Order: sequence, then C-alpha cells, then structure tokens
Amino acid sequence: MKGHGFSFPDQTQSHGALAPEGSHQMFEQATIPIQDEKTFAEVKKAIDEAFAPATVASFLRRVEGARLRVRQFEAVLAHGFLGAQAQKSYAALGDADRGQIRELYLRQVERVAPEIRQKFFRLYASY
Repeated sequence: MKGHGFSFPDQTQSHGALAPEGSHQMFEQATIPIQDEKTFAEVKKAIDEAFAPATVASFLRRVEGARLRVRQFEAVLAHGFLGAQAQKSYAALGDADRGQIRELYLRQVERVAPEIRQKFFRLYASY
C-alpha cells in the first residue's frame, strides 16, 4: 500500500527482533533483584520443602483435601499448607518479590514428576 506511510521490511533483512534462521537462541527472562533476600529465602525454603520428592505427595494430598487447585498459590498459602511462617514472610514481601515467589511456586508445580501429577490429576485440571 503505497502512500500510507507503512513500511514492511523485506524478510531477508535482519532487524534484530528475530534470531537468524537456524539459530536456537532461547529467550532469557530479565533478572529482577530480590529486595528482601532473607524473607524471600524463608518463603522459598517452605516451597522447596513442600515440593521435595519425599514430601510432595503429602503436600498435594492436603491441597486436594481442601478442594483447591495446586496453581492457586495464594489460596494454598492462606490455608497454611506452606506453614504459618511462610504466610507471614510472604505478606512482608514487596510486590516484586511476591511476584517472583509466585513464579517460583508455579515452576515447582510444573516440575512435579509425571507419575505424581497423574495421581493428583484433579489438582492440575484447569476447569
């Protein structure tokens, strides 16, 4: 469409937005520094303990008993399934740190072994 001010770049030109053909460069998320490292570490430890291979089935059983979905981090936290101290520590964090904790929790949810996820398939359903 000539005359309308639109410019459509030729696909052979490189504009830095896409990796070159044949490149397998992965997206890297920007690192946001943790504001309150001590408090963040307390919540992270509680999440790591809940998702440890020896305790994950017990953790998921408690979440299932409360009729929650495992991805409902704030509800899981509010029910005390990560411990009372984790609740207090999470509440003390700033917004950016809370966001990173939620992302960390969701990554742990997705890392659960497939055979355990299958056993608790209702917790993972997204309906």
